[in-house]
Amino acid sequence: MTRRRTGRAQAWAELLRVSALFSVPGDALAGAAAAGVRPGRGTLCAIGASLCLYEAGMALNDWADRAEDAAERPHRPLPSGRIAPIAALAASAALTAAGLALASRAGRPPLAVATALAATVWAYDLGLKHTPAGPGAMATARALDLLLGATASTGGNRGPHHRALHALPSAALLGAHTYAVTAVSRHETQGGSTRTPLAALAVTLAVAGAASGEVLGARPATTVSTPSGPPAPHPHPALPSGRTLPSSRSLPPSRPLPSRPPRPSRRSVPSRGLGSLLALAYARTPATLLLHAALNPSAALTERAVGGGIRATIPLQAALAARAGAPGTALALLGLVPAARALARKVSPT
Repeated sequence: MTRRRTGRAQAWAELLRVSALFSVPGDALAGAAAAGVRPGRGTLCAIGASLCLYEAGMALNDWADRAEDAAERPHRPLPSGRIAPIAALAASAALTAAGLALASRAGRPPLAVATALAATVWAYDLGLKHTPAGPGAMATARALDLLLGATASTGGNRGPHHRALHALPSAALLGAHTYAVTAVSRHETQGGSTRTPLAALAVTLAVAGAASGEVLGARPATTVSTPSGPPAPHPHPALPSGRTLPSSRSLPPSRPLPSRPPRPSRRSVPSRGLGSLLALAYARTPATLLLHAALNPSAALTERAVGGGIRATIPLQAALAARAGAPGTALALLGLVPAARALARKVSPT
């Protein structure tokens, strides 16, 4: 009985690709950093919703591809008979409902973003995956996931959601990375593509350069403006002798007080060194694997390149958080990399 339960748990772990889960929490945390707020209750709700919707997409993906997997990947949980197709579909529906319920706890705007994310995930798995729009749909899903974290972290329907718009540059970079990885993954079962890994490598280097540049979403510090022109004259009381004080024209000109520069905000002075190092770590993770896949476009090397691209999502999220002025969040995210790598040895993320 124990061995049977272990085998069933292993089958569900393979179906849900649990080793890729470590790449999910960073979306919400990077979104909160880009919005200029600290993680809070809304961020936790967004992380929970993201995890549920991500796993819903994984289960639905295998259900939709069960006939294709029977020919190309007979060892997968559904074609091997370890999990029934109806169970995978029911799990996907339940996880989607749970994700939307968690997003609703953060407010109406996060629920709206989560609904768009869920619709994108289902559209990708049920129709768009094998079309030219597939990589774009997956990129949109990742970008929406980061925006979900930004929207939920700003307070939902009680906070200034306009600050979530500052997360758009970070969402665009994360989406570009996801587009490249998804484009390569379309060849992981048969291989044979040289241009796609090379194009993905170029996108990776471009995203790394942008992530190590100026602060994403940061706003310049504001200063208090003073009205221009000379100050209005004030009437002087008469002196006891009947004389009055001389007019302001006869007084020597006064020297203006030196203006004190505005104090920079925390977000306007990020740790540029940390952000650059994290961007370099992000580019280094998939670069060698993509180059190998381009030189030898076999299915095995292409699959390894896809796995490296998934793992590279974590240092990219950390780099985005650092450039937004949240080095603590960046370092915390970087701590997920060893766990993701260790679990990937047991359960493939692809």
